[in-house]
Amino acid sequence: MSPRRLHLNAFLMGVGHHEAAWRHPRTEPALVTDAKHFQNLARIAERGKLDSVFLADGVALWGNVRHNALGGLEPLTLLSAIAAVTEHIGLIATASTTYNEPFHLARKFASLDHISGGRAGWNIVTSASEAEAHNFGVERPAHRDRYARADEFLDVVTKLWDSWEDDAVLGDREAGVYADTDKIHAVEHSGPHFAVKGPLNTQRPPQGHPLLVQAGSSPDGRDFAARHAEAVFTAQQTLAEGQEFYADIKRRAAAAGRDPADVVILPGISPIIGSTEREALRLERELEDLIIPAYGVAQLSTILGVDLSGHPLDETLPDISPETEGQQSRVKLVLDLATREHLTLRQLIARLAGGRGHRVLAGTPEVIADHLQEWFEQGAADGFNIMPPVLPSGLSDFVDHVVPVLQERGLFRLEYEGRTLRENYGLARPGSRYAELAVVR
Repeated sequence: MSPRRLHLNAFLMGVGHHEAAWRHPRTEPALVTDAKHFQNLARIAERGKLDSVFLADGVALWGNVRHNALGGLEPLTLLSAIAAVTEHIGLIATASTTYNEPFHLARKFASLDHISGGRAGWNIVTSASEAEAHNFGVERPAHRDRYARADEFLDVVTKLWDSWEDDAVLGDREAGVYADTDKIHAVEHSGPHFAVKGPLNTQRPPQGHPLLVQAGSSPDGRDFAARHAEAVFTAQQTLAEGQEFYADIKRRAAAAGRDPADVVILPGISPIIGSTEREALRLERELEDLIIPAYGVAQLSTILGVDLSGHPLDETLPDISPETEGQQSRVKLVLDLATREHLTLRQLIARLAGGRGHRVLAGTPEVIADHLQEWFEQGAADGFNIMPPVLPSGLSDFVDHVVPVLQERGLFRLEYEGRTLRENYGLARPGSRYAELAVVR
């Protein structure tokens, strides 16, 4: 058997994941809407043989644009531009099941998969914020209702991807037959949320289905991931938390009748890298010194659903009920972090500034590699969602200095194993449900 190896995804966000990255001299804030900037980042990631790049998204402004470089590009559009200048790197975009329709998203992701030659992935989100709901003139649905809609949404999308069998296109010029219409199927879906006749007006994606990714860690989110996700982006602060999440998702996947190995767990980490520990800590301090406390407090208030603007910066948080219809798992993570380490409000916003709840680690390439190896070998991760604090230098530092250490240790690939994103994640290409039904009949 081939040795188990890490999977690495580069999470690309503007000019860096640290909220003060745009103020640091290593970055240029005007690049947040520059396609060439993101094309360059993807080429850097591909140089390092990373599995994929990922673009997050929401359908509302995420914070106060007065204090942060917000207002990025729509992911599927941008990934099409990235596809044109890369050959191997996977292309994962976030899209909401709450404020989209299945037919539109099925067609868009099928198109990206064709454009890229089989490298598309969909990060499935249910959109937790009230601001997003208000942009569509509705009230935010309850947490459980959002996940019920997401279940049916995904069912419709996969039916649409399958509506063309792999060999439906004949291209028989002499006979004048382009496609075998017996192998193109109406999906005839009728459910609580959607009625979709089909078929899709785009041929079946090269991968069958683009890679399915999910990032929710609430009980509903974990159940959804266990049933559907092939890669899971998650946030944990400690090895023990990572191990608990990893074991729980694998157990739930098995209970859902899936092979747990087909669910790849990727905790987020924001590595602050220096050639020496002193250099790494200096960069960490430089970024912390650029934090605007009012912005950090406002962001934390939004996450927790509590106005903390009048709370003293050098006191610990007041008692807060974790009950929310928003990002339930992130609220719990933040409150657990604040309680476990007895953090003041000032200390907490500094901890969250680098990764919004994901682990931030400053050190040499060897220290970063040690951390990744420990989590990988101790049952907390199948790989990692790399979140550079500043871009592009943070990604270049990871690719040029951490990846070689991982390769020397036999933990990461030297070359891409396959052509598609699924092949590089070690996942099988799904067959068409309609072709399988035809065989049964």
